[in-house]
Order: sequence, then structure tokens, then C-alpha cells
Amino acid sequence: MEPISTALAGISLVKASVEFIKSNINTAKDIGEIAGQIDALFTGQKQVQEASNKKTGLGIADQFGVQSVAKEMIDAKLAAEQIAEVARMVDFRFGHGTWAAILAERAKRIQEAKEARARARKAELLRQQEMLENFKIGAIAVGLVVVIIGLFIGVLTATASAIVK
Repeated sequence: MEPISTALAGISLVKASVEFIKSNINTAKDIGEIAGQIDALFTGQKQVQEASNKKTGLGIADQFGVQSVAKEMIDAKLAAEQIAEVARMVDFRFGHGTWAAILAERAKRIQEAKEARARARKAELLRQQEMLENFKIGAIAVGLVVVIIGLFIGVLTATASAIVK
């Protein structure tokens, strides 16, 4: 997806999520009823940020032109405003600190996921290194067997030729 269309999709997702939350926050019995839209809100914000960061494949004018820069900045500000509005609504409806708790839990889960990926990469690297070591040991063992068989055949050949003489 192109950065511009990613940004458009992101800001549209933010706006749609905010509209849903606005229309349902007062009837929601718990935060779970709007959690999906809060996830979509964060996804939209991420798309806006990624679109701003992804500039490969665009011409210089598209990357650094005033219109492009202004649009990115405005989209980011709009997303931030929308998120701040949702934060106020959530705190008002479910109690002060609810939004901060959501952000803290989200950050914790993101960090845990990063750590899990790092552990998985490290485990995979260790597994690959172990396989390489096993291959080396196997190759050395095969080489030794070949040398021993060669020596054995050489001794048998020398013995056989000494007996024939």
C-alpha cells in the first residue's frame, strides 16, 4: 500500500473508530464493548505514523513538498486530537485513570510481544548453531571413519602384497 493511501486509510479508521465510540460510550456496560474500536483507533494511528515514515518509491517533490508535509502533520494532529477526545470520554465514562491503564497495559503487551519475538529469534539462532555444530561433528566423524577405513585397506593391501612376494 502506498504511504498516501495508508495515511488516508489510517485517518479514516481513526475517525470511524471515534464516531463509533462516541455513539456507544454512554450505553457501554464495560470497556470490552468498545475495545475493538479502541484497537482500531490505535491501528489507524499506527498507519498514519507509518505512512509518514515510509517515503521510499516517492519522488523528491512528493516526499518533501509542502503539501505532503502539511498533510502528514495535519493527519497526525487530527489523529492525536481524536485519541485525546476518546481518552476523555473513556475516563469520564469508566473513571479517571482508565485510559492511562489501557495505555499502560497496551505498552506492556507490546513490550512482552517484542521480548517474545527476541527470545524466539535467539532460540532459533541457538538451534541453527547447534545444528551447525552437530553437522561439523558428523562431518569429522565421517572423515575419521573414511581415514580409518583407508588406513585399514592400506594395511591389508600392504600385508597382501608382502605375502604375495
